[in-house]
Amino acid sequence: MPICRRFVPRALSLLFVLLAASAFSAPAFAQESVFSLDPAQTEIHFTLDTSLHTVQGTFRLKSGEIHFNPASGKASGAIVVDATSGESDNSGRDKKMHKEVLESPKFTEIVFVPSGVQGTISPQGSSQVAVAGVMKLHGQDHEMTLQFTVEPGAAGRLQASTHFSVPYVKWGLKNPGNFMLHADNTVEIDIHASGQLTPGNSSH
Repeated sequence: MPICRRFVPRALSLLFVLLAASAFSAPAFAQESVFSLDPAQTEIHFTLDTSLHTVQGTFRLKSGEIHFNPASGKASGAIVVDATSGESDNSGRDKKMHKEVLESPKFTEIVFVPSGVQGTISPQGSSQVAVAGVMKLHGQDHEMTLQFTVEPGAAGRLQASTHFSVPYVKWGLKNPGNFMLHADNTVEIDIHASGQLTPGNSSH
């Protein structure tokens, strides 16, 4: 048998073995997964600059789950924030925020619905992941992309942090300032989330 006829079957067999090995050794992070946020271990902070001082406060996470597939770039799920939980350690200011700005008795939730992801979560070290989606605030939908820094932990735990600006006046909410106090038209949001990464369904 000529050398080339003996070599080709062996080469094809070796190629098949290598492809099979790479498929089975691909990390779980490259497959579709679900990141379930832990409300008790997730912090949501807001910062609003005014002419007198900087207002800082918090909101509570009600629930959060992001389904994502880095291979397809698709994502789904929802991050739900309790709008009625907002507080800044000043009862008068908070009452005005809920009644006149957020109107939280009517719009009780702030929701981010993811639709796509860019980036891959590394099993070691820090990763940068962009999550595109829609922010549902005060009865209106606003497209935005959140940039997350992700740190893996033990047993599938993840820490994810993001900072973004919300132009709330441009989005139709009332500025809480008055003739004595000027407030910025944009509020800064910082989220430090903790949760569990698990394999998901192959729906994307």
